[in-house]
Amino acid sequence: MLSDADRIFTNLYGQHDWRLAGARARGDWDNTAAIIARGRDALVDEMKKSGLRGRGGAGFPTGLKWSFMPKQIGDRPHYLLVNADESEPGTCKDRDIIRHDPHKLVEGCLVAGFAMGAHTAYIYIRGEFYNEALHLQAAIDEAYAAGLIGKNACGSGWDFDVFLHRGAGAYICGEEMGLIESLEGKKGLPRLKPPFPAAVGLYGCPSTVNNVESIAVAPTIFRRGAEWFSKLGRPKNEGTKLYCISGHVNKPCNVEEELGIPLRELIDRYAGGVRGGWDNLLAVIPGGASVPVLPKSICDTVLMDFDSLREVRSGLGTAAVIVMDKSTDIIKAIARLAKFYKHESCGQCTPCREGTGWMMRVMYRMVEGRAEPEEIDTLEQVTRQVEGHTICALGDAAAWPIQGLIRHFRPVIEDRIRQYKSRAPRPAQMAAE
Repeated sequence: MLSDADRIFTNLYGQHDWRLAGARARGDWDNTAAIIARGRDALVDEMKKSGLRGRGGAGFPTGLKWSFMPKQIGDRPHYLLVNADESEPGTCKDRDIIRHDPHKLVEGCLVAGFAMGAHTAYIYIRGEFYNEALHLQAAIDEAYAAGLIGKNACGSGWDFDVFLHRGAGAYICGEEMGLIESLEGKKGLPRLKPPFPAAVGLYGCPSTVNNVESIAVAPTIFRRGAEWFSKLGRPKNEGTKLYCISGHVNKPCNVEEELGIPLRELIDRYAGGVRGGWDNLLAVIPGGASVPVLPKSICDTVLMDFDSLREVRSGLGTAAVIVMDKSTDIIKAIARLAKFYKHESCGQCTPCREGTGWMMRVMYRMVEGRAEPEEIDTLEQVTRQVEGHTICALGDAAAWPIQGLIRHFRPVIEDRIRQYKSRAPRPAQMAAE
């Protein structure tokens, strides 16, 4: 169990003052100038040594991502872009950081921005997060008033501005290139890569897009050291992580724990266990709606980190744990996700535009059982034709839940089809009627 002394988000539940005075009492903004005085290269190296992997879903090493930014600042300014869109179904961690600990994010913008040579940060927040945006803007205003950001931020000699940009709630704007397009005032249609944002990002300038959690933990890592952070968790899965636990549990919650905690322990210890007991568990989506579902047999022993979940053909994603007990119609649950991804597809790529609609329609026929057994294989083949054939990962996100369903719950689908056929009138019977 993670000790309280090692927790980064000490106001995750909003029990203390979220404003500047409360943040300073919890250690935020403590001698930030000394962190900046170490220099850009030292901060990037420290982040690499910490082992922090992006907390937005992809799990790419954060320090390595920062190092892609040009070493020299030329005619084009550098930008830090913080992804606070948080549109993944089941995910609700970033909004709690912003609501209860906004100064962690603002300070993180300063030190991360300095590390990549950026004088400006844009925080792109989901439009529905109205109260969160109010808190974050208030924290930005407090930081400006106290001289913590702006000209000569924290007395460091580095000028740094933070701007809050409210989006309109499109899932696709959580994709880094779609976010950049939206920030520029255009439709959130993802761009082809390369060029990558570190070379050609916002307004054609070097840019880095990071998740809220990835940026918010940076000041604590720099204060306490990479060695401290890397000792938490497991090798190549270092540090702490915010987990969002929802669904059929007794106490849905967000919690900070070490990477690598067993899934069963996470649910039992912090969420009060599965409704009706562990034996009533049917399945878990371990990392937000875009990763493949896992049956109870795997959930019994699997560890909650990037590599362990990849080994069982799922993923940590955003660490949004969606628990489903045996009362769940698992086919209908995945069909509902298929509908979500069909609705949120930007339509730019043919495999995604056409494939998500086709998969949704077939999935809803599967819910009724109004299909043929061989269509299960056809559906799986179509997911493979969508996966990996689109500009962004939305096509993958639409395909993976269905692949997980077929991989682990094929007998349930086949039984549903048999039940429908047993109820459906036969041609001779229909003619007699």
